[in-house]
Amino acid sequence: MKPSFALTGIGLDWRCLSRGGFRDFFLLPLLLALALPAMAADPNKVVRYAFEIAETGFDPAQVSDYYSSEILEAMIEPMLTYDYLARPVKLIPNTLEAMPEVTDNGATYLCRLKRGIYFTPDAAFKGGKRELNAADYAFSIRRFYDPKLRSPYLFFFEGKIIGADEMMAKAKATGKYDYDTPVAGLEVLDRYTLRIRLKEPDYNFLYVLAYNLTGAVAREVVEAYGEEIISHPVGTGPFMLKEWRRSSKIVLEANPDYRDESFAATPENTPEDQAIMQDLRGKKLPIIGRVEIYVIEEPQPRWLAFLNGQHDYVYPMPEEFINLAVPGGRVAPNLARRGVRAQTAPEIDLVFTFYNMDDPVIGGYTAEKVALRRALNLAYNRNEELFLRWKGQAIFAQSPIPPGAAGYDKDFRSAASEYDPARAKALLDMFGYVDRDGDGWREMPDGKPLELEVASPPDSQYRLLDEIWKKSADAIGVRVKFKKERWPDLLKQGKLGKLQVGNFLSWRADYPDGDNFLQLLYGPNSGQSNDSYFKLPEFDRLYAKARLLPDSPERSSLYREMNRLIIAYAPWNIRMHRLRTSMIQPWVTGYKYHPIMHQGWKYLDIDVDAQRKAGQ
Repeated sequence: MKPSFALTGIGLDWRCLSRGGFRDFFLLPLLLALALPAMAADPNKVVRYAFEIAETGFDPAQVSDYYSSEILEAMIEPMLTYDYLARPVKLIPNTLEAMPEVTDNGATYLCRLKRGIYFTPDAAFKGGKRELNAADYAFSIRRFYDPKLRSPYLFFFEGKIIGADEMMAKAKATGKYDYDTPVAGLEVLDRYTLRIRLKEPDYNFLYVLAYNLTGAVAREVVEAYGEEIISHPVGTGPFMLKEWRRSSKIVLEANPDYRDESFAATPENTPEDQAIMQDLRGKKLPIIGRVEIYVIEEPQPRWLAFLNGQHDYVYPMPEEFINLAVPGGRVAPNLARRGVRAQTAPEIDLVFTFYNMDDPVIGGYTAEKVALRRALNLAYNRNEELFLRWKGQAIFAQSPIPPGAAGYDKDFRSAASEYDPARAKALLDMFGYVDRDGDGWREMPDGKPLELEVASPPDSQYRLLDEIWKKSADAIGVRVKFKKERWPDLLKQGKLGKLQVGNFLSWRADYPDGDNFLQLLYGPNSGQSNDSYFKLPEFDRLYAKARLLPDSPERSSLYREMNRLIIAYAPWNIRMHRLRTSMIQPWVTGYKYHPIMHQGWKYLDIDVDAQRKAGQ
């Protein structure tokens, strides 16, 4: 008797070979290929990369820094995402079957989830497979309103969802947020359908649904780990956390249960995009099996790790070495011979200094306080920063809204940010900031000592900025000292309003709209995204009005008025919009910088043979 068995999924019986003859035997490989799933991520393919600043943790409701959210983007999935290649950027469904159905002039969003998406295995699920459902997104959004979490991204939702603010107010009064009482604006219609109803139209809300910190977490995981949830991320994304040594090393491994997703994108008509399509079209995602991230704060060892082939790409390219790596905008010959590639693109971002508007020395809205801040801005030598710090890889900012964001005004100009120490001295003299005791340093108008404390991290890049700050302040007779602490610690202190002057922040767009930058000065966002604690009723009125409008000439006019108020009251020194360069090893395929997405690890591939031949 001949052996007999069936292949699951196609019902192939071995006995058919005896009936069909030797000819049918050659159909077997084809049938097997049709029956088996696409190849899973290859554990031999590892991407190694370095952060320039340490992460803070991995709970989407509690973190606010770029580096932590870069890791979260690989694990915790929002409902929407961006087409990897399309420029201008384009929203596409992620865990949804299609884009949300938007009604009520942008106030109602009906979201239908794909079926068969599962969280990565975790003890909190008690051995079972846990499918993503609509209630997970409702729960995850509600966590931003939980006062206990003090979410720095509450501003994405506060004042928007019907019934959610009232629930938060009740939690503040009782000391506990009630997750079991329904919120009218978060309606779970069935297992896979969520309807979000807003109090008023919000034409940027689709972007909120694409931001990685709005991804889904499971309630049982949050409840199982409690306050330790920040170190136990569990999501549905292409990767999961394998190892975490705080401020040192993070290891991600491919999610073996990631849904069947193949590479597809809308390429630009460029050789680079066409090459990506040729290399990746139809491949199952993720392709690589592992991502290793190292925290290397100093630029020289970070650059050397790439040069030595220990890292597969470097972003951002340390500006100190930009002229060695890409002189005149072309890859240096020694690197080009190795096949190293470079990509340079404008960042949709803002580099700025914030002044604490609640501080008794630098803050306030009276004429003499405004004069002090404006004088400091006029005295600050942006030219030195551009060439000494950024090596020309930036442009001067005229307003908070950068090129590439909706609402950017290319014709807006601000004389208040120009380098003019003579005007700065005259302004200080006019408002009584003069040297009364002849020691060379100015005093306050009431005669008290004037000394400012500027907060910045201790690494070499910020030491250079400190030198520019001190030199600029010395030139106008203002005494400055520096508060040096690690970046994550400064970030926390800034949120709490404990810093006088912060010279360590930049803001990379969460979504490509000027609203994302102007909200940084919206009064109700103080302590969340508004580190300067700027609270100006006229600005808040304009912002609230603009938020109800789509991108239009009417909204652009409101943005222009807000820009004028920012320049006039000077809660910030608006400094730079950066250009960013990535350097990529020849064995890496699929890399393309995206101005909104934090990283594209699930799209990367590694040519292991080419890597081996290069001796890596």
